[in-house]
Amino acid sequence: MQPKFEVADVLKQLGNSIEQLGLNTWQLRTLSAVKKCRTAQLGGHIDACDSCGTISISYNSCRNRHCPKCQGKKREDWISKRETELLPAPYFHVVFTLPDSINSLAMHQPKMVYDTLFEATWETLQTFGKKKGIQMGMIAVLHTWGQQLSLHPHLHCIVPGGGVDKKGQWQNSRTDGKFLFPVKALSKVFRAKYCEKLKTKLPINYEQLRQELWRKDWVVFAKRPFGSSKSVVEYLGRYTHKIAISNHRIRHIDSQNVTFDYKDYRMAGVKKQMTLVHGEFVRRFSLHILPKRFVKIRHYGFLSSTWKRQKLQLLQEKLQVKVLVKAGKKSFLPKCPCCKVGNLHTIAVFDQRGPPAWYLGGSQNTSPCKN
Repeated sequence: MQPKFEVADVLKQLGNSIEQLGLNTWQLRTLSAVKKCRTAQLGGHIDACDSCGTISISYNSCRNRHCPKCQGKKREDWISKRETELLPAPYFHVVFTLPDSINSLAMHQPKMVYDTLFEATWETLQTFGKKKGIQMGMIAVLHTWGQQLSLHPHLHCIVPGGGVDKKGQWQNSRTDGKFLFPVKALSKVFRAKYCEKLKTKLPINYEQLRQELWRKDWVVFAKRPFGSSKSVVEYLGRYTHKIAISNHRIRHIDSQNVTFDYKDYRMAGVKKQMTLVHGEFVRRFSLHILPKRFVKIRHYGFLSSTWKRQKLQLLQEKLQVKVLVKAGKKSFLPKCPCCKVGNLHTIAVFDQRGPPAWYLGGSQNTSPCKN
């Protein structure tokens, strides 16, 4: 079901006044792409259904990773690759969160803050893995937002409950498989690792932040293991290509304000609504536009690309894993919205000048579909 309101609608309401929000050039370029997505400004194509013969028009997607309308296909492709890499081991969901005292630094130097988050998280897990004598693996996904679009940097990590020893043999991290490592110990090591790296990279800023960073306990949250490999893949589908807010959460837009749903986790996830003026909504949304070419999904240890190319298949054979054959890429053919049976095939493309004359001349109204 198509949402009634979109982030793009807010951007259209703002118009040229968006330039007064103090956003950088990269943020403005990203918002411009989101605003133009699936409109005549990006051109489009004319499709014909191979069942009912309906001729219809579709406008091109912006394909920007921050766009609420462009994540579905990317998510499916990414997950299909991960399905070929699963191991017969418990998988854990571990979340590493930065304290809000670092938010100001994250706004001004996001790449450094987020790169350091990835580095400190992996080194923390490696520290615990080395105590067991194993090389661990991790898939980490960066999220930067809270439910109210505030800045809340954290890593969602999928961590297999074990690793590879020096002989190349698989070893479980625990015999009971109920949890990965003690979260209090993880939190302390994580804070120490991050602060040490920050001190090296930004000594002046670190001294300004040091007391605040050590005053509170840092949060590492660990869930019980997933029930099956299939549930791991389903989980990845929910988290890997999420953006700060989906269009479905937007409830109303008028000439001044935006109202959207959010969950209040301080009240056990009770659903509430928040209303912001257009400028504040876009300012908050822009906090979560990542730096250019920043990699938000990273693979480590025996799940890294180098390790997987050389050794993963051998490990799967040792563990008697029935490896899924990676399906070849198929051309995506959307279903006809009219008959819901046939597939749409592109018969013409056009640029921002609009559809060709023959289409505008009446072909769009000659649909044999009676549904």
